[in-house]
Amino acid sequence: MSDNWKSRTTAVHAGTRRSQYGEMSEAIYLTQGFAYDSAEAAEARFIEAGEDEYIYARYGNPTVRMFEDRIARIEGAEDAFATASGMAAVSGALTALLKAGDHVVAARALFGSCLYILEEVLGRFGVEVTFVDGTDLDQWRAAIRPDTSAVFFESVSNPTLEVIDIAAVADLAHAVGALVVVDNVFATPVFSDAVAQGADLVVYSATKHIDGQGRALGGVILGTREVIRKKVEPYMKHTGGAMSPFTAWIMLKGLETLDLRVRAQAANAQAVAESVQHHPALARVLFPGLAAHPQYDLARAQMGAGGTVLSLDLKGGQPAAFGFLNALKIAQISNNLGDAKTIVTHPATTTHQRLSEEQRAQLGITPGLVRVSMGIENLEDLLADITGALDAAN
Repeated sequence: MSDNWKSRTTAVHAGTRRSQYGEMSEAIYLTQGFAYDSAEAAEARFIEAGEDEYIYARYGNPTVRMFEDRIARIEGAEDAFATASGMAAVSGALTALLKAGDHVVAARALFGSCLYILEEVLGRFGVEVTFVDGTDLDQWRAAIRPDTSAVFFESVSNPTLEVIDIAAVADLAHAVGALVVVDNVFATPVFSDAVAQGADLVVYSATKHIDGQGRALGGVILGTREVIRKKVEPYMKHTGGAMSPFTAWIMLKGLETLDLRVRAQAANAQAVAESVQHHPALARVLFPGLAAHPQYDLARAQMGAGGTVLSLDLKGGQPAAFGFLNALKIAQISNNLGDAKTIVTHPATTTHQRLSEEQRAQLGITPGLVRVSMGIENLEDLLADITGALDAAN
């Protein structure tokens, strides 16, 4: 297997393990356990499992390992551990690394479930968490202490699409020996260079772009082999957050078309954002690919594109937002993102509903804000659908 393959080739071929039958499509090893030739062989494997030797599906599985190898190659990481969901990846990465008395600095603009992990779960077990404005390097500088163990942020925040300078925050964290954990869902593995930019651990909800077709929950934690196998794997295999073999097979199939889908979605997002940015129904359009975005230059340097998601803030507040949502014909109302289908979400009443009104206001999640995850539909059809719904809302 070549180390010089480009990303799209890697996404199709890396990590493949074929049985004696020489199957073209990756095999699904749908088994929870593995047989041994002898009692001595079982004993030896429990002492130390070799390459491609497995004990129990919660610890590892050939199909899951193919997915882990492939996504690690795409991301430029040494290793990966596949998880049952994106939130299993977030919680597993943080909990595997942290203990009572540790200090974490995190960006304030986070998905609601991520905030729950930091505020409720880690706080309950004695981890101190300091929140900062992720785009303000002075706040990171002031909050990171000599005893800080880790920093955590979404490279592009959900749903207000703030872009955080991975390299700059990583430099501040590494200066005190803290690990950098990046939730990279909105950047996607296609536009990501997070490891090269200083991330120690990168987490994805594979439910999003990696599957990309709304079929299965999944997640993955990527990093150095040392951290993945000595910190993350022991925690995950004993607490049960591993990915199932069938889900891993679905994710492998998703990786084959990931680059094609994500680039098509990003092109649609860019075109729609540019087309509707001055629509009279809108107070603002949030999209890192627009020159008016506060972190436009950083987004271009860090990702090379604006991504696949934009947010539209309607002037009429929640009634206008609901009117827009209900007028759409192609785009579907749901709370997922990264799908081949265009999906629209009203964060204030769904994904970020548990936050107080004050917290939502602080994060810029207004009653009129609608998150639009662009699909791969025909651009002309999408523009007609979205523009028509904006006209109706206006």
